[in-house]
Amino acid sequence: MYCTQADMQARFGENELVQLTDRERTGSVNGDVLDTAIADASAEIDGYLAGRYSLPLPVVPSALTLYACDIARYRLYEDGAYEQVIERYKIAVAYLRDLAQGKILLPGIGEDDREDNAAGFAINRKVFTGGGF
Repeated sequence: MYCTQADMQARFGENELVQLTDRERTGSVNGDVLDTAIADASAEIDGYLAGRYSLPLPVVPSALTLYACDIARYRLYEDGAYEQVIERYKIAVAYLRDLAQGKILLPGIGEDDREDNAAGFAINRKVFTGGGF
């Protein structure tokens, strides 16, 4: 997982999370609903990273935590998110596309954690030494 319930609460506040997750009207955050959104966000992120990085990542860069929160929040809005939530989701997806295309790299992730996607080949050369064919 790229973010936690605590990360979500720190960024968006308990009131918003209650509004988005409390389907039984208990007045508190429904952890199961929130965990599902976080898992869905993590799966979406993995879809972008899988072709370029070895998963799971050894460490989660803070940028991925931020974008995971934005994606999970977007997914929690069942009746349509408002403009700021949509815009933050679009920014997150643009960042992930850039990662997937190699335009940018994850900070703090070493060379050993990246997949080698370069196609390699060797040319078979014959060396002739005197005497003809």
